[in-house]
Amino acid sequence: MRKLEKDARKRVRKQEKRNFRQAMEKEIREHRSSFIVFYILRALVIIILVRQLFQGHYESAFFCGLTLLLLYVPSWIQVKLHIELPPALEITVLCFIYAAEILGEVNAFYVVVPHWDTMLHTLNGFLAAAVGFSLVILLNDNENLTFDLSPFFLALVAFCFSMTIGVLWEFFEFSMDWFFHTDMQKDTIVHAIYTVELDPTLSNKVIAVPNIRDVAVNGESLGLGGYLDIGLIDTMKDLFVNFLGAVVFSVTGFFYARSKGEKKTAAQGFVPSRKKAGRDYLQQAREENSGKG
Repeated sequence: MRKLEKDARKRVRKQEKRNFRQAMEKEIREHRSSFIVFYILRALVIIILVRQLFQGHYESAFFCGLTLLLLYVPSWIQVKLHIELPPALEITVLCFIYAAEILGEVNAFYVVVPHWDTMLHTLNGFLAAAVGFSLVILLNDNENLTFDLSPFFLALVAFCFSMTIGVLWEFFEFSMDWFFHTDMQKDTIVHAIYTVELDPTLSNKVIAVPNIRDVAVNGESLGLGGYLDIGLIDTMKDLFVNFLGAVVFSVTGFFYARSKGEKKTAAQGFVPSRKKAGRDYLQQAREENSGKG
């Protein structure tokens, strides 16, 4: 009896995996625009992965493999959570993943391209606000009730959610740098410091050290032309541009909510919705395959 039950559960799990794969294939092809972007980016990542393996750059190859998995995340979310991502949001997320992992990490755009990290953090603030805004809608049992809520409240939730994600990410960057000696919090060269640590009177007086042109460590010049700030300025800059991205979406989200979803704003193309029966591909796969069984 136990063996029969075990075999039955195994068949159910196998069938559910088949249903999920079938739903994923349909989901990826659902929107022509996001489908084209997905396959172009995936092809590029595969080419770069092969190249990195041939060159023996295994850390970069790892980032390529991670990117391949992340490119499937938008479709996975739609199938698993039964929600519909607008093509604009899906394409933006796909491009963000490619820009962060392949261009940023593998091709070192974070170092060689000025303000690359700033651009991505600004975009992240916008996208995280869109997610926060959407959570109120998706977690609400009654969609009509959503737009009865204060538009200011919805905008505030979006803003606070985005800033929370931004702060948590900076915590992650600091933890990686502190415990694993990475350099996720990029350093900044400054030419003046102001600190009470140099006050010999211990009276909390700020001592200024202006016009710094060189810094020596253990008797050797760093050759940077200034003082090396360890991550603080980068962190605050990232949080500030995250703030700007969050504000932009929150403002457009406010007007979107005030019009009850009818007024076209930048928020409209970035707000997910619940899947309708005609586009719930997982449920369709279950019904089709159960009928065959």
